[in-house]
Amino acid sequence: MKLLTEQDKAKYKEFLEHHPRCNFQQSLEWGEVKTSWMKEVILAEDEKGNIRGSLCVMIRKIPIFGNIMYSSRGPICDVHDENVIQDLTKGASELAKKYKAFVLRIEPDVLKTDEKFREIMESNGYQIKDDSKDFKDEIQPRFVFRLNINGKTEDEVFAGFHSKTRYNIRLAKKKGVTIREGTKADLKDFHSIMVETGKRDDFIIRSLAYFEKMYDCLAPKHMKLLMAYHEDKPIAGIIPIMYGNKTWYLYGASSNSHRNLMPNYLLQWTMIQEAIQNGHEVYDFRGVSGVVDENHPQYGLYRFKKGFGAEFTEFIGEVYMPYKPFIYRLYKLAEKTFRTLRTWKKKLTQKS
Repeated sequence: MKLLTEQDKAKYKEFLEHHPRCNFQQSLEWGEVKTSWMKEVILAEDEKGNIRGSLCVMIRKIPIFGNIMYSSRGPICDVHDENVIQDLTKGASELAKKYKAFVLRIEPDVLKTDEKFREIMESNGYQIKDDSKDFKDEIQPRFVFRLNINGKTEDEVFAGFHSKTRYNIRLAKKKGVTIREGTKADLKDFHSIMVETGKRDDFIIRSLAYFEKMYDCLAPKHMKLLMAYHEDKPIAGIIPIMYGNKTWYLYGASSNSHRNLMPNYLLQWTMIQEAIQNGHEVYDFRGVSGVVDENHPQYGLYRFKKGFGAEFTEFIGEVYMPYKPFIYRLYKLAEKTFRTLRTWKKKLTQKS
């Protein structure tokens, strides 16, 4: 076990990009986007110095409580190799001492049904929270839609879409919607549409500066901006992330006045086509609610993503190591109280 050094960076990026469990949120580039966090990478190596596993950990000071350690979609390794998990756990413990952290929270790219992983983690002292259903309950969504495109042609993938999805893609083309790859300057148009989307769908949006930071750190190799136009007017856009063997649909926005032209369907299909051409294995539509109910306010998002023939996927949830259990319990109570107050504030604002 060791911590990543400057000399290890190229080797780590090579390892990450070629590992079947590759995830962009474990990358050094993504770490550069998250400027409010400190970053460390724990490496588990064999006797020849080859990387067998890794865990990218972000550290941030929480007022009153101390430092929290968080790893999104780690570890990157054979998650059934207990020796590697033990090495990474030991490294995390040393990091906790270094930063006086009260907890390590991990949200792994591991299915809830993976009982062997669950057993290994619990035997190494981790606890698991696997009962959340809504976006607000965790940092990363537990429920996503993933489309398997490994070895498939565009025709094969398109044939797997719901008939209504195929119809909407054709409709967008028929109505004159065109897709162009944007530049950093086009982020202004994207962000303007994103503000409109946030007001309509009631979610908090990132600043334009955040998207520009993303572009600086990730484009053009790992990030794109695709914009949909109608009569040369920008009406929708998406930001996909490409890393290793996967493409992720990270952000999307659409104007209120042109939704009937179905630009979001054509945007998704355009990016799926590119993922196929790049030889990727998975197109990840990212989060949906775990409450599959037609009356749920986010059911429309579920139906939209399901229409592309993707598989509803449930991850194991939050795997955590409380180094200071009492402080962590107080922190969780404060976190829950804060979310409740924020929800009440939002409701009161909407009524006023």
